[in-house]
Amino acid sequence: MGAMTHTRLDPEITTTLREAADLVRATSGARVGDMVEAALLRTLTDTVTMGEDGTAFVITGDIPAMWMRDSTTQLTPYLRFLGSCPPLADLVAAIVRRQLACLDHDPYANAFNDGPTGAHYEPDDVCDDPHVWEQKYEIDSLAYPVTLAHTLWRATGRTDVFDKRAHRVLRKITRQLRIEQDHDTSAYRFQRDTDIQTETLARDGRGTAVGRTGMTWSGFRPSDDACTYGYNIPANLFAAQALLAIGEIAEEVLDDAALAADARALSRELVAGVAEFGVVDAVDAAADAAADAAADAVADAVAGGRRIYAYEVDGLGGVLRMDDANTPSLLSLPLIAPDVFDEDVWRATREFVLSPTNPYYFTGTATSGIGSPHTEPGRVWPIALAIEALTGTPEDRVSVLDLLARTDGGTGRMHESFDASDPTAFSRPWFSWADSMFCELALVVADEVTAGVLEPDDA
Repeated sequence: MGAMTHTRLDPEITTTLREAADLVRATSGARVGDMVEAALLRTLTDTVTMGEDGTAFVITGDIPAMWMRDSTTQLTPYLRFLGSCPPLADLVAAIVRRQLACLDHDPYANAFNDGPTGAHYEPDDVCDDPHVWEQKYEIDSLAYPVTLAHTLWRATGRTDVFDKRAHRVLRKITRQLRIEQDHDTSAYRFQRDTDIQTETLARDGRGTAVGRTGMTWSGFRPSDDACTYGYNIPANLFAAQALLAIGEIAEEVLDDAALAADARALSRELVAGVAEFGVVDAVDAAADAAADAAADAVADAVAGGRRIYAYEVDGLGGVLRMDDANTPSLLSLPLIAPDVFDEDVWRATREFVLSPTNPYYFTGTATSGIGSPHTEPGRVWPIALAIEALTGTPEDRVSVLDLLARTDGGTGRMHESFDASDPTAFSRPWFSWADSMFCELALVVADEVTAGVLEPDDA
């Protein structure tokens, strides 16, 4: 991709971000505003490097590889400025170009090196491509770059990122999602010599058995943990939303009616598959029958006998009821799949995942929130707390923003996770995605105060 240098921010970008932080200071106080300014500047200067080819490489923070998911979600708080700050739009366009180049190279990989360096998370994996850091197939790795390119286009009107390569990649994404509707015909395998079940796929790298449902298969979750069952529900709904974006781009920019029709048809198939196989009783009848009276009472109080989204299913009767902190998650559906999720089902699901009936909802003396099997038990994720607030009420957003600022472990930064009773016990000292979600939450609170939704004293 060419030699890389750390990003030197255009003065217009710096001014835009500092003005945004000033607004946060005015609405949420000096400390929160200072944290936001530092994070907004740090993500662009320290995780993004520009290449001589006009693309930009983005690391996650403390890991020197580019994830398709993280390199998109890290940009979340900047998207509001795309229409008003052309140099920032140029930077995002450079990132989109790199993402599309990565997917063109290997649409099954989740993380890439800055060129053919040969670096790998695990050198003995099946994939030995020197460009690929890790080849865990995750649906969101295809969907996130599409939604970023679509957002850039809608915010600015610019179509320069939709060149021949982009056209080819959008076709490739749609085709791959179709191939994985029948995973047994796929050539994809992932194996790792490990005793950790979530780090490899069963059945000689094919993953656990699945039946055909109309949904598309994923080997791994957005946490990079292996799926228990191959149909991840939030990832399928996110893919359905991304396919609608492909349809718009194909029709309005690329003049490709066939791709537009195929993407929209596939989106409908995924949504139908989720509705048929991925909406389940809130309480597993068999497990409920064996549960003690106290657990049964909690489950009934939370679920109320309603139907919720499962987290994963296999189309053969296997159902996993939980939610994970990483997005796409069930909690995040209004944000990442606004046109394809069922709001009534989601509201019941939200009650479930924000309760002890979700096995990854943890409560401590400092906070309660969603964690992940990817990190230690009892640890909540700032990303999930931010998503909980962003999909909640304005008052929720104010209280969670304050909570996040108080649970930074004294570092001034957000982390991957922290102990619900001891915020100084955390994982990943620098996790740019979490920083960005904190910034997004603070900017939304500032917007709501400015718009009169919240009183200044409330924030």
